[in-house]
Amino acid sequence: MYAHRRVVLAVSVVCFVLSGIALANGGQLKNASDYNVESTRAANLANKQLPAAVGSSFGFVMTDASRTYTDPQYQSAVTQALAPLRRDTRVLSLLTPYDGTPSSRALVSADGHSILVVVGVTLDFSTARADFGQFRSEVQSSQLQIDTSGDVPLAYDFDTLLGSDLRRSEVISLPLALILLVIVFGTGVAALLCLGVGVLAVAGGAGVVLLLAHSMDVSTYAVNVVTLIGLGVAIDYSLFIVTRFREELAIDGDVERALATTLATAGRAIAFSGITVAIGLVGLLFYTGTPLVSMGVAGAIVVAISVLYGLTFLPAMLALLGPRVNRLRVPFLQPRPFGHGLWHRLAIAVMRRPIIVLVPTVAVLLAAGSPFLSIKLANSDVEQLPVTAESRVGAELLQSSFPAEGQNDIQVVLQFAHGSPLDEQNVATAYAASRRFAQLTGVVSVGSYVTVDPSLSLAQYQQLYAATPRSALPATVADEVHTTVGSSIAVLDVRTPYLATSDAAHALVRTIRGDDSFSGATALVTGDTAFDIDLVDYMVQHTPAAVVFVVVSSFLVLLLLLRSLVLPLKAVVMNALSLSAAFGALVWVFQQGHLSSILGFTAGPLDPTIPVLLFCIVFGLSMDYEVFLLTRMQEAWRRRQDNRAAVADGLERSGRLVTGAAAIMACVFIAFALASVVTIKAIGLGMAVAVIVDATLVRALVVPATMRLLGRVNWYAPKWLHRREETMEVSEAA
Repeated sequence: MYAHRRVVLAVSVVCFVLSGIALANGGQLKNASDYNVESTRAANLANKQLPAAVGSSFGFVMTDASRTYTDPQYQSAVTQALAPLRRDTRVLSLLTPYDGTPSSRALVSADGHSILVVVGVTLDFSTARADFGQFRSEVQSSQLQIDTSGDVPLAYDFDTLLGSDLRRSEVISLPLALILLVIVFGTGVAALLCLGVGVLAVAGGAGVVLLLAHSMDVSTYAVNVVTLIGLGVAIDYSLFIVTRFREELAIDGDVERALATTLATAGRAIAFSGITVAIGLVGLLFYTGTPLVSMGVAGAIVVAISVLYGLTFLPAMLALLGPRVNRLRVPFLQPRPFGHGLWHRLAIAVMRRPIIVLVPTVAVLLAAGSPFLSIKLANSDVEQLPVTAESRVGAELLQSSFPAEGQNDIQVVLQFAHGSPLDEQNVATAYAASRRFAQLTGVVSVGSYVTVDPSLSLAQYQQLYAATPRSALPATVADEVHTTVGSSIAVLDVRTPYLATSDAAHALVRTIRGDDSFSGATALVTGDTAFDIDLVDYMVQHTPAAVVFVVVSSFLVLLLLLRSLVLPLKAVVMNALSLSAAFGALVWVFQQGHLSSILGFTAGPLDPTIPVLLFCIVFGLSMDYEVFLLTRMQEAWRRRQDNRAAVADGLERSGRLVTGAAAIMACVFIAFALASVVTIKAIGLGMAVAVIVDATLVRALVVPATMRLLGRVNWYAPKWLHRREETMEVSEAA
């Protein structure tokens, strides 16, 4: 890097330009799910055999608090509001209560003050999602309150809010990070250098992720994950490199020697740290078929880019700057000489009475994590949005005020072993199932090809379907058969007022799934409630394997770095304590509702992806500080073979740095905790808590107390590991 610094900087500039091009030409982000559970198999089966809808659709909920929908002024306002849509060539159909069809009354609220307008468009879902802002701008009224409903506006609101959250977080976190970097370094040049590496890493990571969206499904949260992780990690890594370079440069002023020593120590540490962070994120790949996979890939990519810039661009800049890295000094912020600081005194004080410090500190951390024992998980969708989002307001209006449209639909896909669903025996099976489901508590109706005409008996349905070709069936019956009957399946639509994520809805789905009275057929249940149950079960089933992989892999990486059996085990335990506090904070805040009025969200069960994301991200990030702290202690141990001196020396040399790095990372995470979307808000807050706890209580108190009690055992390693280390040292010397 020293010898070829100008070439390296030129290549870095080219990479930054390419990142900008990638950002401008990225693919469409989407939250696709295709994991192997019953609800997904049922949905795929129905999509394969039933006719696909032409284009997409969405709804507008129009409300006039002072008039009912029969009022001429109300109707006139609706007509004026919809006029631009009727002229839009992309609009295929407009369904309103004024059409006079048999189903139009279902588009009116119970009190008559709100109506639902269903808009069909010729566009596919992804195009409709991108163009929805234009559709929404066409529908305006000075008299009516207009909200939106359906998957298209919901996806549009997510895209819009995630984008605004990202911009807001960057605007807040970057200036705060710069201020804290100036405080840590005491110089402006070093601070700007670290911030620049963070910007380069995020731009590169986001560019690569958006390019990947052309060839794979990439979650809408992926770019937020890139920024969230990339800013914190890249700035932290730069902080450690620049600090060590300044420390080495102060010895004799030789830039090349200082850079070589820096990369041999701090450079090696950030490489191993990057591996541990990436390992945590790779744990998300265990959840195949979910958006977590693309988030894990996105996070691992930005970590790799952060390490790459930290080992190439940053050393090249330091080689070019040399002593000028110390320019723009802030006199009153200069660090004290080594050996006389707070961290040295703190380490000595803790090690005098390690048990007195260790026991209450661990008790506090475990108590902070205790709310996690009462965690409740539920798949969330519209609840992720703020209460003012139009798609959420519209969804809640449908649920509360539209008896037919606001119901929760549970689809039962009957797959027949033999013959057509219209065969006599299969009609009898479907008929019996529809009657059994209709008698279940909470079921208001069952829609199907054997319930379309309530006046018909089983024998009449059998006779109708046996004697009449599909093309000659009565219109209403033909429509139902066309939309719900495939070559070997029939769909029964079980409707209930229970909320999709409620315990009552869960119990209803489990009751239906427990019904085994299907002669010649198997039943698969899908719908929002079934997806909710299956997602939670899927996450719970796959989490043990992901946790074991992350923990064991991190242990092996630290074993190679630290050449000790005990220190990696201790690091895993320390991470568990930090995670305990973070998980407890998640439940205490987002499930139990504390701080909900301040942070602006609706309390409720946690989305099952949130604890998984938090574990996989935080476990790796917590290793950052463990790596930097222990590598400095390891250097002191090798010099003096004195455990107490090594702990005090390592904490003194890295304590201020770790605290500064944690403060920067916490500011980045807290900026994301101010997001509008609950998932990003929860991840940001949980990570901020984990980092603050990790850098204060754990690293400042628990680590030195534990290492004092373990003594020389800290540095124990088997002979084969020592031999490997000696071989490497000889190679490096040569």
